[in-house]
Amino acid sequence: MTRFVGAIDQGTTSSRFIVFDRGGNTIALAQREHRQIYPRPGWVEHDPVEIRDNTMAVIEEALRSADLTSGDLAAVGITNQRETTLLWDRASGLPVHNALVWQDTRVDPLVAEFTRDGGQDRFRAQTGLPLASYFSALKLRWLLDNVPGARVRAEAGDLAFGTVDSWILWHLTGLHITDVTNASRTQLMDLRTLEWDNELLTAFGVPRSVLPRIVPSSAVYGEARAPLAGVPVTGILGDQQAALMGQACFRPGEAKNTYGTGCFLLMHTGIAPMPSKHGLVTTVAAKLGDQPATYALEGSIAITGALVQWLRDNLGLIKSSAEVETLALSVPDNGDVYFVPAFSGLYAPYWRADARGTIAGLTRFASAGHIARAALEATAYQTMDVVRAMEQDSGIAMASLRVDGAMVVNRTLMQFQADTLDVPVVRPSCVETTALGAAYAAGLAVGYWTGLDDLRANWAEAERWTPAMDPDRRAGLAGAWHKAVDRSMGWG
Repeated sequence: MTRFVGAIDQGTTSSRFIVFDRGGNTIALAQREHRQIYPRPGWVEHDPVEIRDNTMAVIEEALRSADLTSGDLAAVGITNQRETTLLWDRASGLPVHNALVWQDTRVDPLVAEFTRDGGQDRFRAQTGLPLASYFSALKLRWLLDNVPGARVRAEAGDLAFGTVDSWILWHLTGLHITDVTNASRTQLMDLRTLEWDNELLTAFGVPRSVLPRIVPSSAVYGEARAPLAGVPVTGILGDQQAALMGQACFRPGEAKNTYGTGCFLLMHTGIAPMPSKHGLVTTVAAKLGDQPATYALEGSIAITGALVQWLRDNLGLIKSSAEVETLALSVPDNGDVYFVPAFSGLYAPYWRADARGTIAGLTRFASAGHIARAALEATAYQTMDVVRAMEQDSGIAMASLRVDGAMVVNRTLMQFQADTLDVPVVRPSCVETTALGAAYAAGLAVGYWTGLDDLRANWAEAERWTPAMDPDRRAGLAGAWHKAVDRSMGWG
């Protein structure tokens, strides 16, 4: 059997290609960042052509670095930043506009308009999602309404819509497809039928002709072209669902949190969608071949690692992201400073588009160290809010939290996370869990791995942080954090 499986990991800030062996070990990796484009306050765009070209380049670089060819790969999977919305010409394959990134808030007026006619949860029963600028449907509506000629061309069948998985796969295979996990983030798919919903398409003004075909997360879709010529493309998962699979969270109650640009906490809930009454979203976890789909509760946090980047790029407090931990450790605590990073409003569990970034508790005593510490602690506090909501929705008390993503190298943050949650925080030996999940989905489809037990056997603990905070102090800090959150609202 062919020796390895490849995974395209197209994220918010970079594109990567990683090759894994049967034990889930990384054999080769290449990465390229792409530009973050901010045309106006609250608008966030990516250049789709740059993303496509970077993706193809990192595939070639990774294979070359390990002296591999496409013939060494049994299959390839893709995982991607979700909700980011693209519209392109079917004939030329060129985008009609830059991609609207999941963080983009230009559709806030549309959110308000739709909310006035039925409330924020008017589509939650079908989609598991509240009305918010986060999801794809209103972004697509904006493109159709604001790009000259786009709606007419879309209705004529000349344009194709997709999230980033569809865009990459169009150019890699010629197929116009998306999997159930990405489709579940558009607000256009019915969670139970796993099909595009006519009522939703009518409500959002989206012509069916632009939509990709919905496929399982693990199945044989077709063969790739160069630079992966002849390799079966057999796995697609949105990045957070991929991390859930990479963390081997296959049983109800098992949960992971990915610390990246934002934070995304998912808890597996089984084969039936679990509605949320506490500000979370219900989403598809995966669909493996002909097996029933599985579902998850998710709490999405817009700004976590991006806040550290902001300290670096906008304030100049640090020269590299890694320096934030050193600066935070220059003070013994946060000095009663709290940072609510609502740069794109607040996502779960609040869903407040009118919230804005707020630093509370400043005095002349506050220093750069206090601000750095408050920025790190904001990640832990936001995660704490999501965990509490998840426990209320599911009725399951979280026993531990599996963590991954770029920020887990920050031991100060991980210890503070364990302290605020009062449960152990556990990092696996493989930190590339998102790409690994995509590789798992691809490998399962071709028999490279025989089942979920193979994937569980690959998971191994590398580091654990146990709670060490006095309960009274934990409660006091949480109370001050929530006071700061209240202060951040009502600006938009």
